[in-house]
Amino acid sequence: MSTTPLASRPHSPAAAGERVGAHGHGRQPLPPALPGERREFASIAGRLSYYYAAPESGGAAADALPLLLIHSVNAAGSAYEVKPIYEHYRRLRPVYALELPGFGFSERGDRRYSPRLMTDAILAMLNEITRDRGQAARHHAVADALALSLACEFLARAAVESPASFASLALVSPTGFDVRSPQSGPPGSTRGMPLLRGMFSLPIWSRAVFALLTSRTSIRFFLEKTWGSPEIDEGVLDYAWLTTHQPGARFAPYDFVSGYLFSRDIHRFYQALTPPVWLVHGVRGDFVDYRGAAAFASKRHWTLQTLPTGALPHFEVPEEFHRRYDQFLAAAR
Repeated sequence: MSTTPLASRPHSPAAAGERVGAHGHGRQPLPPALPGERREFASIAGRLSYYYAAPESGGAAADALPLLLIHSVNAAGSAYEVKPIYEHYRRLRPVYALELPGFGFSERGDRRYSPRLMTDAILAMLNEITRDRGQAARHHAVADALALSLACEFLARAAVESPASFASLALVSPTGFDVRSPQSGPPGSTRGMPLLRGMFSLPIWSRAVFALLTSRTSIRFFLEKTWGSPEIDEGVLDYAWLTTHQPGARFAPYDFVSGYLFSRDIHRFYQALTPPVWLVHGVRGDFVDYRGAAAFASKRHWTLQTLPTGALPHFEVPEEFHRRYDQFLAAAR
């Protein structure tokens, strides 16, 4: 499989023109979510896009174990969500930030988006990192990996299927630990709601409902619930609006909203994880129920921590977030 490096463009959400306006007309081009090099490659999960950055070659940092970052899945998910982590670690080690199928510059076709598809994308990204690193890959594992929210479920699946590929796993505000989540379910089962998904497929509803979900007012509303505060990151809002106003943007989010990306059997995968795991979450907003995580507190290779933030702590307390992550990584080696 060949990789296509693409010309860099300004990575600020407003770099495509003036600051994104609530009343702008016409489709604005999507700028890169992150600095560095954006690349694409063909995979079993379709055409995938990712960002890459690393320290200058020749030093130990350039040959360090790579870090793989995976954004969350929601109506407006994007690699911009990992920006503070990516920018911090790109000075210290090679960093790869995957854009999951249906998001960013990855393939956004009208198809069924499932946990299997997302897991395949992560496994394909591991192969891409191995190919890209070549002789520089001097480590037994392919990467440390960090995922946000629902993407943690896909990362867990990938780590169970290919445990030797991961030196460690960081689960930031992961799903599947609240008391409403099924503790067990048939293999491969999801919380999908066929009637709701069918409604979203109707031409009369498809575009109109997505337009309502992805207005700047709606995106701000959901981000305030994520932050647990009106003090959100405006860059996340800007990029979320831009990425949801691109061709094919509605297809993956509709499978998300319909429940088809949430697994009923995810606890089986969390229980089966063998690499060191760091689970960190905030205490504000809609994503604070982690009572189900108590079952993992006694596992020696799991580290559970909280931060006084919403669900994206790396935007609110980046220094503390990176300090704790570094401590976890040092202990995991």
